[in-house]
Amino acid sequence: MKALFAVVGSAAPGEQADRTGQAAAPSRRAGFRLLRGGRSEDEQRPTVTDLYHAHRLGLVRMALLLVDRQDVAEDVVQEAFTALYQRHGERLDDLDNALGYLRTAVVNGARSVLRRRRTAREYVPPHEADAASAEDQALLNDEHRRVVVALQELTERQREVLVLRYWSDLSEAQIAEALGLSRGAVKSTASRALDALEKQLEKTR
Repeated sequence: MKALFAVVGSAAPGEQADRTGQAAAPSRRAGFRLLRGGRSEDEQRPTVTDLYHAHRLGLVRMALLLVDRQDVAEDVVQEAFTALYQRHGERLDDLDNALGYLRTAVVNGARSVLRRRRTAREYVPPHEADAASAEDQALLNDEHRRVVVALQELTERQREVLVLRYWSDLSEAQIAEALGLSRGAVKSTASRALDALEKQLEKTR
């Protein structure tokens, strides 16, 4: 199952350096070093601009798995960065975990989008998506599309936990913080969600 999310989270050609700042390491976990935002004590706190250049693409891909439309995912991430800047400024001197703030903001933004989408579907015909652009194709290959379709059949909470755990490679503690859950709830939700996702994927084979 992790392999499926690795495929979904893989960079488009020519983009791997943008996500990690270096060539891909043998360990998949190392590939998410920037996304985790780890830094030593003597490193300068990153600015909003630093975070934007280092993590925007990764956050867009995370949001894309939650909302299933690239333009909407980009809007959600942009709004998260805007809110971060408006609340804390460029330097972020008073915020210890800016990346955690952004993850939570993106998840909450995706939830809002899905709530509005469900409401809109009660009144308007289903949206007919335009033909995918070259950039869309780079982010949404065939395996990616299968996983995205299967994810949409899960509950909102199950989808969030799987995306954060197996795509963003967050720990149970980090997911619990981002979603406002206990670690036990994260673990049990992930287990049930994996079972449900595998059943959905089997239907599309």
